[in-house]
Amino acid sequence: MNSSSSSYETLSIAAGIAGNLFAFVLFVSPIPTFRRIVRNKSTENFSGLPYIYALLNCLICFWYGLPCVSHGVILVATVNSVGALFQLMYIIIFIIHADRGKKLKMSGLLMMVFGIFAMIAFVSLQFLDPPTRQMLVGYLSVASLITMFASPLFIINLVIRTRSVEFMPFYLSLSTFLMSMSFFAYGMLKHDYFIYIPNGIGGILGAIQLALYAYYSKPVEERRHPLLG
Repeated sequence: MNSSSSSYETLSIAAGIAGNLFAFVLFVSPIPTFRRIVRNKSTENFSGLPYIYALLNCLICFWYGLPCVSHGVILVATVNSVGALFQLMYIIIFIIHADRGKKLKMSGLLMMVFGIFAMIAFVSLQFLDPPTRQMLVGYLSVASLITMFASPLFIINLVIRTRSVEFMPFYLSLSTFLMSMSFFAYGMLKHDYFIYIPNGIGGILGAIQLALYAYYSKPVEERRHPLLG
């Protein structure tokens, strides 16, 4: 291995580890919500659907990162394995404290997620050769990630409409941006467009959130005269 490829490998590992660390911040961010659920012994008006979808996303991306599907992107598998465990924990807590109707619905959706993941794993291993397997799971992971990264569009719209950053926590937006850019760099260094395309989109959306935060956290007078000293 020459020095150039060695440097690329070192940089890619550093980017992947950074992405794992920033993702961890996102994974622990719902903890206050679930503390409230446990304390009140009720899910109140909270929805469990975001955690169901996040679990499916983590499982698909975890599968993509495994050596049996893709080579050399194991840090994608590690981050999503941790993410899947967190989402599963949140879902179990939600089911325990939900009323009967929500309990049945969430349990059914959880079984459906595991069924979909099992079907993807079975079909990709049994019926597809390695290149086709990587392509299929890669496209599924891209679609899943882009959908996940599109969810901040609702927050962006809310911030612009209300002219307030009350419902867009700064550190959550910052972590999303840093995680996306870390995995964008990881994908670029690994020459894997299934990683860098969705994370590039996530990085752009994260940057928009940070720009909005900087703009709408200013006093109104500063917003009206942005070019005046």
